[in-house]
Amino acid sequence: MMARRKRGEDNENLDRWLLTYADLITLLLAFFIVMYSMSQVDAKKFGKMSRALSGALKGGSIAIKRGNDIGVASGKGVMDIGHLMSIGKMIEEDSRKKGDDKPITTEMSERGLVIHIVESALFKQGSAKLEPQAQSVLEIVSQHLKGIDNHVRIEGHTDNVPINTVKYPSNWELSSARATEVVRYFIDNKVVGPNEISALGYGEYRPLKPNNTIENRARNRRVDIVILTMEMTQAEPTSGFYNP
Repeated sequence: MMARRKRGEDNENLDRWLLTYADLITLLLAFFIVMYSMSQVDAKKFGKMSRALSGALKGGSIAIKRGNDIGVASGKGVMDIGHLMSIGKMIEEDSRKKGDDKPITTEMSERGLVIHIVESALFKQGSAKLEPQAQSVLEIVSQHLKGIDNHVRIEGHTDNVPINTVKYPSNWELSSARATEVVRYFIDNKVVGPNEISALGYGEYRPLKPNNTIENRARNRRVDIVILTMEMTQAEPTSGFYNP
């Protein structure tokens, strides 16, 4: 004679079935949400999103790239704050190996990793032409910029001593020309692509120190290389017509 199944066992089996059913419904809901999202982007972004999702389901990782495009990160990608801090430490260590004058210093800001390079390491005073020694200084930074997708912003700065030459009527022109010269170096040496870098000239209006001593003015005359954070990179303007 077969033993009767206990009512508690029936309830337990029913509960397990409901959990499985709930999981299935949740997965279907997520699937349809993803499909709806895909329907709102163009065909090019659809392909990128598909590859990203495929990589994630296989155990890969997804990196949000500038322009809100989505791609699979494979050894490169938009880096988080922790990685940027590590790069800053490595750049300073490499800089110290070159000597005791410390031409390069780094700091983290809300924008990302800021790499300060003093004027004397790159240019003669009042000039925007890279000096021969500038290559070894920029190479320290270059080896850590290659292969990243974070946007790189080059910023030129001066002290508050006025300049008025035919080529540079003010510190605005001088700081902008210096930033552009460093941008050209990185592009010509294939460190970053032209769509991944930009130049800004701040003149005398973003000093690190008050312009009240010779030493402070020397610190203010600089070029800053800023590796933007993920959020700042995504906010950079892009052109739908540029397709490298």
